[in-house]
Amino acid sequence: MLEENNESINEEFGNQETITKVTGMYKDWFLDYASYVILERAVPAIKDGFKPVQRRIMHSMKDLDDGRYNKVANIVGHTMQYHPHGDASIADAMVQIGQKELLIDMQGNWGNILTGDRAAASRYIEARLSKFALDVVFNPKTTEWQASYDGRKKEPIDLPVKFPMLLAQGAEGIAVGLSTKILPHNFNELIDASIKHLKGKSFKLVPDFLTGGIADVSNYNDGKRGGKVRVRAKISQLDKKTLIINEIPFGTTTSSLIDSILKANDKGTIKIKQIEDNTAANVEILVHLPNGISPDKTIDALYAFTNCENSISPLCCVIDENKPVFIGVSEVLRRSTDHTVELLKLELEIQLNELEEQWHFASLERIFIENRIYRDIEEEETWEGVIKAIDKGLKPYIKHLKRAVTEEDIIRLTEIRIKKISKFDIDKAKQFIESLEDKIATVKHHLAHLTDFAIDYFKNLKIKYGKGKERKTELRLFDDIVATKVVMRNTKLYVNREEGFVGTSLKRDEYVDDCADIDDVIIFRKDGVMMVTKVDAKTFVGKDIIHVAVFKKNDKRTVYNMIYRDGRSGPSYMKRFNVTGVTRDKEYNLTAGSKASIVQYFTANPNGEAEIITINLRAVGSIKKLKWDIDFSELAIKGRSVKGNTVTKYAIKKIELKSEGVSTLKPRKIWFDDVVQRLNVDERGELLGEFKAEDRLLIINQKGVVKTIKPELTTHFDNDMIVLEKWIPQKPISAIYFDGEKERYFVKRFMIDNPNKEEIFISEHPKSQLEIVATDYRPMVEIAFSKRSLENMEVNLEEFIAVKGIKALGNQLTTEKIKQVNLLEPLPYEAPEVDDVEVTDEEIVNSNENQSDSKKEDEGQTKLF
Repeated sequence: MLEENNESINEEFGNQETITKVTGMYKDWFLDYASYVILERAVPAIKDGFKPVQRRIMHSMKDLDDGRYNKVANIVGHTMQYHPHGDASIADAMVQIGQKELLIDMQGNWGNILTGDRAAASRYIEARLSKFALDVVFNPKTTEWQASYDGRKKEPIDLPVKFPMLLAQGAEGIAVGLSTKILPHNFNELIDASIKHLKGKSFKLVPDFLTGGIADVSNYNDGKRGGKVRVRAKISQLDKKTLIINEIPFGTTTSSLIDSILKANDKGTIKIKQIEDNTAANVEILVHLPNGISPDKTIDALYAFTNCENSISPLCCVIDENKPVFIGVSEVLRRSTDHTVELLKLELEIQLNELEEQWHFASLERIFIENRIYRDIEEEETWEGVIKAIDKGLKPYIKHLKRAVTEEDIIRLTEIRIKKISKFDIDKAKQFIESLEDKIATVKHHLAHLTDFAIDYFKNLKIKYGKGKERKTELRLFDDIVATKVVMRNTKLYVNREEGFVGTSLKRDEYVDDCADIDDVIIFRKDGVMMVTKVDAKTFVGKDIIHVAVFKKNDKRTVYNMIYRDGRSGPSYMKRFNVTGVTRDKEYNLTAGSKASIVQYFTANPNGEAEIITINLRAVGSIKKLKWDIDFSELAIKGRSVKGNTVTKYAIKKIELKSEGVSTLKPRKIWFDDVVQRLNVDERGELLGEFKAEDRLLIINQKGVVKTIKPELTTHFDNDMIVLEKWIPQKPISAIYFDGEKERYFVKRFMIDNPNKEEIFISEHPKSQLEIVATDYRPMVEIAFSKRSLENMEVNLEEFIAVKGIKALGNQLTTEKIKQVNLLEPLPYEAPEVDDVEVTDEEIVNSNENQSDSKKEDEGQTKLF
């Protein structure tokens, strides 16, 4: 069939190409190569968790193990007896095992996973097996062996590993046609999961990385294909101008992280003054910021534009029964745990057999010596006679034995030395046999209760080796960072309204706003057409531009107020709408669609403001009313495609602004999600309250620093924050603190005079510390004294001290030494009513309404005049 196709192709194309069949040895070579790479190089086995090179390294280290360190070069050379590849690949694989800090006890410079520094040459570094490896990896009695590649040595098919080693170390490899990426997991959590599996309980595994950092594992998908893990560096604010990175995400180094930050700075997506790497045993990268740059925004920008946040796609592929299989990490742990149980059972059976053999021969030895059977062989002249004489002498005493006496048993009896016979102690022999019987009973009990034995085995592993292996990576749910909200806007946007151009290169034209390369621009033209386009050097968007701005996607708070004339002489309509999402570079007609329509009035209101305007008509014909006011707050916010409400059917002479508007939107409810330490409007976490444009948040931290801020959703919060609530200016703040200089406890109550200033309200002495802070109107505290003879005292802070300035020292609480201060339930208090600005109940409607909804709205129009 192939040859016929070849002939037809050659005829059609005039013998320009020739297709040659691959036959002979070439036919199977690639498949053989692919199989070899998958099975023998790139993918780990599910049973012991090792790739072949790793298994051979561990076996060689066991061969050489004498308790002392060996040169890595010697170990590499010894491994080459088993591994048919170069020494460099073996040395690299050994360094990778060592850097996982589990199986190899290292000495010398083994590199640094934090900085990416390579290990020293193998002739300069040393290694030996860790105690953990000696305990769980090796047992020659339960190991299956095979010949090495040259037939000179025996190597293990699989090492009898009694631990989920693959999940503890992780694995990564690229084969032919497939790859694997198994993330490392926490040592103690793996043991806990194995115990839960043995008890028949459910469990869940999530990765843990030696580099620490923060991880979002909500889409881990059990480590299967299609899953995703987001990892972030741990970044905090050292001071107002400095950020500190203490932990880095998995898969990066301090060098690669710093390079990515410098590149982002060069591109202008972030702005930094200097970066300083103080990493030694622990990561410490200082990012110095220029004046006027927000640390909160920079943290988000680092996550959005640098390697401070990465996404990892796990893919759990393992070798099972000489085949690559794709399974989840939970299944890997279940199989590993079951395999451990099988190995423990096999070890117990071998131990039981050995103990029973010891008991058998110890019993024979006692019978042989105690009954002086050795005298029966004195007159025998042949070896056969000796064997028969001993066999005959034993027969009356061997009924209680568990198996028959063999010729090998009798030969061992003949090898007993005269010295041992002469010093034989019957009581000691009985005690030894009884101890063997106790051991046999214990082993049999373990075999009868194998699951309990395996659970105890895992518990002992955790007790023995689990210390210092606590989780390093913090688990959080990440909020999605919108790049356009955190990008450093270091480019200026300009517009030429008459000619219809916008861009960053029009420096002689009208300045619009600061922008970034990744921003979009929204444009409204006088003909009632709107479009969104990407920021560029110079883009033609149409003449007669009436409004241009940097576009914020999904912005439901910016409301556009508009009046337009339908056609050349049609009626005028008014509408209020917002724009949340559009197709880039597509023109949207905001009028009714008639030719020659024109926008007569337009405003963009970032917080939904609704102004009052005055309409002036032309004095034509018998029009009675030529002038009246319109309040946009009386008009509901609709979709952008709605026709609008009729203003007038007559020609408008001009429209004047009568008064600025106030927001017609409801106060925005804001929540604080303690899991991700962020504000949100998605009803996650604790509700902080409803916020209008002028409202602020009150923040107090453990250092005694108080400040108020606007509730921006991008704000980051420090871990030492102890108060976060909506700020009520009339409500006093009460505090009890220890003054380090005077060595006394003081009480103070104060108000915040300057909401735009961050202030400390305790003394700045190094030993000063804040004990209690309360934001209740009438707080109550309980004082527990160090002297046992003094009873606890309750204090009403409102009566104890009047409200004073924030810098006041306060009143001394007591001269006695205080053991503890507890905050009690506050006294009842009815807060004074505050006159709120009246707002409408109109909810914002999604601007992406379909045309049918718009038509329904148009049918219910009301003509104002």
